[in-house]
Amino acid sequence: MKSLLSWLVLAVAACGQAAWSPLAWGQAPEPQASAQTLAALKQALQAETPNWQALAEGAFAEVPLTKTDAAAAREALWQAHVARIRQERAEEVKSRVLKEGELSMPFAYTVTGDKPATGRSLWISLHGGGGAPPRVNDQQWENQKRLYKVKEGLYLAPRAPTNTWNLWHEGHIDRLFTRLIEDLVVFEEVDPNKVYVLGYSAGGDGVYQIGPRLADRWAAAAMMAGHPNDASPLSLRNVPFALQVGGNDSAYNRNTVARSWGDQLVKLHEEDPQGYETYIKIHEGKGHWMDLADAAALPWMAGFTRNPIPERVVWKQTGQPHERSYWLAVPKNQAKVGALVTARRDQQSVEIETAEQIDKLLVRLDDRMANLDEDVAIRRGDKLLLQARPRRTVATLVRTLVGRGDKDLMFSAELAVDLAPAP
Repeated sequence: MKSLLSWLVLAVAACGQAAWSPLAWGQAPEPQASAQTLAALKQALQAETPNWQALAEGAFAEVPLTKTDAAAAREALWQAHVARIRQERAEEVKSRVLKEGELSMPFAYTVTGDKPATGRSLWISLHGGGGAPPRVNDQQWENQKRLYKVKEGLYLAPRAPTNTWNLWHEGHIDRLFTRLIEDLVVFEEVDPNKVYVLGYSAGGDGVYQIGPRLADRWAAAAMMAGHPNDASPLSLRNVPFALQVGGNDSAYNRNTVARSWGDQLVKLHEEDPQGYETYIKIHEGKGHWMDLADAAALPWMAGFTRNPIPERVVWKQTGQPHERSYWLAVPKNQAKVGALVTARRDQQSVEIETAEQIDKLLVRLDDRMANLDEDVAIRRGDKLLLQARPRRTVATLVRTLVGRGDKDLMFSAELAVDLAPAP
């Protein structure tokens, strides 16, 4: 069996080297070269299970694509991804257990309501407990399985892989939840724009943390009776956030901290009225248990759908750093806790409003966001950082698909800008 790379190299050679040379910035895609790239891609994807790294790194991967060919390449790659997930992960979905090394995350879910045309919603509900014996966390998981009801969708309760105090915001949680969503989009036809996260007590601690960390995955989030620890609300700009706690829940100052977080979110919304939607309720007279009054957040959450390409992104790295959020990214291995970037897009223009602890920023684009057959200008204040015609390429489509498995977070082009301060 020939590798994927071999298939593409042979296709390149057959078409003639000149037609496959990447074009300089500012030039339009050459239709013949674009069509040949698409044809070779489709042939390779039919040959065998894709070698995604080879596909993203080969010389063919940088050939500029036309708008039509980029759309076709996107669909071909997505279908190949779906086929791979079906082949490789059927057992973990059937067994209801995800594994990473020695860690296991069992999960249980029920399905209710009729499936909408766009796919089912997914509700990931996090149990309490935390730093306790396994039997305590097992009992909390059993309780969480039936704690809330949804009118439509998958109501899913995972069992934390550990029994530590921070059981829902250790680094492996980000990876396991990403994989879980990726699986259920394929096997249960989940709509990636209707994924919600909620949690109680230690589960609420987790929502405070992974709500912002995985902001580009959620349609909305709900924190019940938790504590944020060192989390920041900044990245919740595009994630409607419900915050509820008992007025008498004074352990770890949950009540006073929740009020403070609520005040921060209200202020952020006042400064940015198109973002930071909130549902804040301090249940006066209640302690740690709110007698299910907090369930009112679920129908509120259900009214929101994720926008994968919001006009403004606020990305604050906390806890577990990530290399991308929405249409922004940093080069591999350059993600770091404490970094902050805020950016706004408007058709052919992108404005970098804030950049802290970021030397290079990748701005990802596709034809939903701008006319990629014309220049896009990236500015920071009065300074023009870059003005160029983006190139749609297989490489960028692959890089933005791998590791996320989210069709709506695939982008066909990216522009890199240097944000390092002058020496």
